Amino acid sequence: MPTYDIYGLGAALVDTEITVSDDDLTRFDVQKGVMTLVDEARQHELLAHLEGHLCHASRASGGSAANSIIAAQYLGARTFYSCKVAADDNGRFYLADLARAGVAYPEHLGGADGITGKCLVMITPDAERTMNTFLGISATLSVDEIDEEALKASKYVYIEGYLVTSPTGRAAAIRLRELAQQYGVKTAVSLSDPAIVEYFYDDLHTMVGNRVDLLFCNSAEALKFTRSDDLASASEKLRRLAKTFAITLGADGAEIFDGEKLIRVPTPTVVAVDTNGAGDMFAGAFIYALSRGQDYAAAGALAVRAAAQVVSQFGPRLRPEQHRPLLEA
Repeated sequence: MPTYDIYGLGAALVDTEITVSDDDLTRFDVQKGVMTLVDEARQHELLAHLEGHLCHASRASGGSAANSIIAAQYLGARTFYSCKVAADDNGRFYLADLARAGVAYPEHLGGADGITGKCLVMITPDAERTMNTFLGISATLSVDEIDEEALKASKYVYIEGYLVTSPTGRAAAIRLRELAQQYGVKTAVSLSDPAIVEYFYDDLHTMVGNRVDLLFCNSAEALKFTRSDDLASASEKLRRLAKTFAITLGADGAEIFDGEKLIRVPTPTVVAVDTNGAGDMFAGAFIYALSRGQDYAAAGALAVRAAAQVVSQFGPRLRPEQHRPLLEA
């Protein structure tokens, strides 16, 4: 029996969330709704300008795949996460958060010199999240962070698309996917962000590979990844690129292809205040359900419930006690 349900690979970022107006984004030349890589000086500049905007979820360990892995762990999965943090305050904070959630990670993690990655998450009144990310030491994540024994002992591998922005991170993602295929471990990949798909189109296709087991994306990412003008065309093309996939559609739920048929899953009606982490929660809950032997329709139903709960409050993740009721709904 496998030791882990899910092995994740991604950036380790400490998130700082702030509430802003659309005028704030325009004034400081920030592109809304996407993730933009910035240097540390730019982050400090924005924080100085926006002092006093911190919301109550002001500091949290993050990174897309980490959010998914922690969500799956709290739902009841056994998880392992490979990333890279520095021997600094944020790095210690990050590892403590993983340990508190029960996520296993490589023993050598956390001893490197450098700066742990940071993400400034700006939330506008329409609940849209805009991210400016300083990768720090995460930019040097490499094949050295892969734990092959943990990989072999896993049911699923989950890789975040953001890794495509780093040459060493991209190489690590490709190597992990190849090893997973070698060991018969199912592999899931997220496309992460529309801007990532647009600017790293060829590299992302290389990283995803030929017919990955499971692909996660939202509608904007699906259109850009398949270079389609409408969702129906994108869905058709995705069938040639992935064995199965899930396209999140915000308030309209999700469209899921289980390898044979399309399944449309509606989402509960909620008042959205912060969309940060919604896709991450969806992916974590979805893979958790599949790892428990549930079918794609049931996995989708759990995933949209979990994502709806996330967007109804500030922060990219739910509190530990909020996970179990999702399984009982």
